[in-house]
Amino acid sequence: MEVCMILDASSVIRKVAKRILTSEDMAVVEAKNSAEAISMAAAQMPDYIIVDAGINDGQCDDLIRQLRKMDSKNEAKIICCMTQVDLAGMMRAKRAGADEFLLKPFDRHQLLGQFRTIRKAAA
Repeated sequence: MEVCMILDASSVIRKVAKRILTSEDMAVVEAKNSAEAISMAAAQMPDYIIVDAGINDGQCDDLIRQLRKMDSKNEAKIICCMTQVDLAGMMRAKRAGADEFLLKPFDRHQLLGQFRTIRKAAA
């Protein structure tokens, strides 16, 4: 079973994403801050990580770099979740190692569409 970590300060966003993904037979773990996410990823790197772009005062690229530097057999696919289109922020996150982007608020169709895109790219 694939595992997705959702890192978002909002419990509502985590709950919505978890409900959508668990209905698709995916295991979901939640992190409410960067330190929690790093600790969880160090223990077991998930297959996917949804990172709130607003985490770390909007500097999620530092967190993405930390996740990418971790020694793990599994290289997680990282989706950066944003509240607005910010090209400069997207470029920083992409250079840091983000694979895809998703706008909040999202619905079932949008979230699962991102997972289909990532899976197609990996195949």
